[in-house]
Parts: sequence; structure tokens; C-alpha cells
Amino acid sequence: MTSVHEPAVDTRHSPTPPPPPTHLTGGETLVRALAAHGVTRAFGIPGTHNLEIYRHLTAYGVAHVAPRHEQGAGYAADAYARVTGTPGVAITTTGPALLNIAAAVGQAYSDSVPLLVISPGMPLRHPRQSTGLLHEMRSQTEALRNVAAFSHRVSSVAEIGAAVARAFTLFRSERPRPAHIEIPLDLLGAMEPAGPVRTAPSAAPRVPGAAHIEEAAALLAHAERPALVLGGGARGAAAQCLALAEQLAAPVVTTANGKAIVDEGHPLSLGVSLHSPAVQEWLASRDVVLAVGTELGESDVWTAEPLPLRGQLIRVDLDPAQMYAGLPAGVPLVGDAAATLDALALILEAATAAAAAPAPAAVIPRTTSSDVPAHAETAALKAARDGESRPRDAHWLPYLAAIRGALAPDAVVTSDSAQCCYYGALPHLTLGPRARYLHPTGFGTLGYALPAAIGAKAACPDRQVVALSGDGGLQFSIQELATAAALQQPLAVVVFDNSGYGEIRDEMKARGDAPLAVDHARVDLPALARAYGGHGATAHSPEELAKLLSTALTTPAPTVIVVPEESA
Repeated sequence: MTSVHEPAVDTRHSPTPPPPPTHLTGGETLVRALAAHGVTRAFGIPGTHNLEIYRHLTAYGVAHVAPRHEQGAGYAADAYARVTGTPGVAITTTGPALLNIAAAVGQAYSDSVPLLVISPGMPLRHPRQSTGLLHEMRSQTEALRNVAAFSHRVSSVAEIGAAVARAFTLFRSERPRPAHIEIPLDLLGAMEPAGPVRTAPSAAPRVPGAAHIEEAAALLAHAERPALVLGGGARGAAAQCLALAEQLAAPVVTTANGKAIVDEGHPLSLGVSLHSPAVQEWLASRDVVLAVGTELGESDVWTAEPLPLRGQLIRVDLDPAQMYAGLPAGVPLVGDAAATLDALALILEAATAAAAAPAPAAVIPRTTSSDVPAHAETAALKAARDGESRPRDAHWLPYLAAIRGALAPDAVVTSDSAQCCYYGALPHLTLGPRARYLHPTGFGTLGYALPAAIGAKAACPDRQVVALSGDGGLQFSIQELATAAALQQPLAVVVFDNSGYGEIRDEMKARGDAPLAVDHARVDLPALARAYGGHGATAHSPEELAKLLSTALTTPAPTVIVVPEESA
């Protein structure tokens, strides 16, 4: 009721006052932003400067895995991203912790993995001159900027949400690569207006222009000897790649990151064979090569020289720079692999029907009258590939067959930069499209397999996970056996033990050098696994490996199975 001493006020049309700004600490603002982007798991190690982040993880539904080293946290988050298709998140503290994860960031950059690294930084108004503050370094952002897609230091609590949204926008709309967000340590605990919850916008898949798609379709329709090369960027277009290969009767060869995009048991699949001289010579004879989501770089072809293609090269890639790197595209198709191949398939059917017309001048003329069916051609090429490497690879094959026999169709295999992996498992461990094989290509880090297996198991606890490594690489991250034991999940680690760094030893011998610093005393790795809370055994035959692996895949703890080099 209105007082007689006050005039009546009509409030029916008065604007609703805005709600007061929400004040949160920087740590809670960060975790709120991660949760808003669907983050449900993070990997990292708490430290003096990042405790305000850790305080809020549980309340926002973010589970946490604590590796024993920041590099392990990075590799685990990397594998989590590769298996789930969603960004992996790693949390470090300042200074040495952030530098520890830099190698994992470099690997994620090389392999186009969406990895978000979050760290505190020096206080907002920290002077340029050194003051001796704990973990002080000249510039964390400059250090990470050289290995990540970007490194963003925020300057207010309100800016944190925008920085997280920026990272996820990159992951969704561009070639996915790692990002780093630094929050000054005084902002983590500061209670300030947090601003609205910002989320990265959804992005429609990019598709190339119609003219380029039509040009590519015409070339493929007239091609007499087409081939497909698939890299990691084709992972989201597996169905389209298979359909196109079958439509064109085109054999398919993949890079390490493209392994099993097309079932490696398919009659058209050459598997991971881009490094084979026989396969490279065959590719050079193709009149049209369609390369999807691959750099076609040295780490793919195992030589500094580019592939000597004589036919037309069509490249599909989300990154425009790839059209001009290494082997420039004859027909550049810049766009999302699945959307681009869908658009290409629509036009290709009509173009195929019109292929009776004379072939475009761009297509090189047929140089052979052979009418060998594509399936038979693929089988012959596989035999040629295996013949080239048989003296080097044969001793691994029975053991790889034993591993394959124990794997479910959707198993996840992680590997290291080890001879048993790049010479052995990549070309010879046949996997289907439901399986995943995670390999540190390009950057070629050591110590990836074990922490990556932990990340994969955290992502998919119901899938089999097997790590393949050599003894040298495993000891870069052996402490992560403790992390695996804490998870209490079955995780098998198969180690081919050659007592040192076998590849470097072989390179030294090939140069005529006396081996130096590559021969190491054999470590009792099974005993070490038991000391960390897991299990360990030695397999002296493929039959022993098969039995041990079968047990390991149902035992809720990590199991290290060593295959001595003299056995293999």
C-alpha cells in the first residue's frame, strides 16, 4: 500500500535491474569454464601455485588422474584426446613443471592433437628483473609459444573464460593443436567479477569451393590408376574413405597416424606402408593420388626426399598451409575431411558416368596395359613390402601375431619410438577400424607408450589397452607404473628388451662407429613392476606371450611382460 506521504510509482514498465556480477576466484572461474566446455577429466600434479585450481575440480565434476611426472600428464592427456575425440586437459604448476610438459606439447603439435595445458604464472605485476620468487623464469608464455599453437597469459579473472573459449574455438574450427593458458598466481586466488560463462561457438565443417571439388571429381572419374593416402586428418572420415576406395577400386596406404582408418584386413588396404620403397615406386606410377589429412613428410615416408609422384596430386586438409608444404597440391581441397569427401562423392558419381569422354590433359596417360585387379595388386605390394624388410622384421612377427590374437576388435594399442613399434607393429600388427593405434609420430618422443596407455584407459576403462615399448623408451616414463597401479585397471605393457637404444646402436654401426652410450645393463623390469604395485613376467616364446597377455588383460593392475631380444 502506498503511503499518503509518497507519490504512487508505476513499476509495471520499469526495467529489471541486472543481476549483480558473480564474484569468483580465478581458480573457480577457470574450472567453471572447463566444465562449461564439457571437460570431465584432467591430468596433472598439484603444486604450491596451482592449489586454487585443484580446490574446485571435484565440485564441478572434473575427475583427476595424477601421473608421477608432468611429461606423463601431457602424454596421458594427449592419448585421452586421441581416443575420445575431445580435448585433453593437463594442469601443471609454474616453472620446471611447465617445462617438463613441453615435450608432450611438442608431440601434440606434431600430431595435431587438441591438448590444453593450464599453468599458473608469475604474479600480475611481477617485475621483469628477477626477484628470486619460487619457480621464477623469464617468460613461461614465450617458452610455450614456441611449441604450442598459442600461449595466452590472462590479465584479469574475467579474461579467463574468454581464454578457455578461445582454445576450444581453435580445437573446433582449425587444425587441432595444443594451447597453453597461463593465469598469474595472484589472480588464481583473487575474488573478482568472473563475467559470463563463455563457450566456444559450434562451427560448420569447412568445405572447399565447388570448382575445386568438380576438378578433383573429374580427375578421379577419369583415373585409370588411382590411389588413396590417408593420414591422421582422415580419422573422422573413415566411412567416406572406405566408400571412395571401393568406388574407385583404389588401393589405400596410410601413415602411422592414419593406421586402421580403413580396416587393415580389407583387400584394398596396404596398411602403414608409405615408407616402403616398393609402395613408393607404385605410388609414383599412379595417375591420380588423393591424399587426405597428411603432411606427406619425412616422418611418413622415412626419407628427406619427397615422394616422386608423377601423376596428379589431390590434397584434402583442414590446414591451408599443407597445400604448399612438401608436395604442393595439384588440386587443393581445403576443408574438413568428412564434409569434403561427402561433397566429392556427390559430384563423382555424375563425373564417373561422363568419364567416357577423353581424359583431361592433367591426367598422365596409362603407361602399362596390365589389367591386374586392384585386390591382387594390393596383395602383391604387401608381399613386396614384407620382402624388403623380412631380414630386419621377421623376428617380431610371431610375437605380434600373439598380441593380435589376444586383442578385442576395439582394443587400444599405444606405442613408443622403438624398433619393435615402427618396424614391427606399425606395418605388421593388423588392426580394424574399431581399434586405435597411438604412436608419437613426427616429433618422435620417447616414453610415450606407458602414460599414453594410462590416458587411454582413463578414457575407455572397458576397452583393452596394451602399451608396446622398448626397454630404453619405457625407462623415460617408468615411474608411471605407479599411476597405472593406482587406477586398478587391467593394463598390459609389452617390452621388447634389447638392453639399450637399438636403433641408435644400429646407426652407429652403419656409420662405422664404435657403439657409445647405447648399451645398458639389463634391468629386471618385471620386478620393478611388482615394486610399483603391478605384476611382471618374461615371455621367451610367442606362446608364452599369448598366455601372459591374456591374463594381463583381465588382471586389475599393470602387468609388464618382457620379451628379451634373444628370444625375439
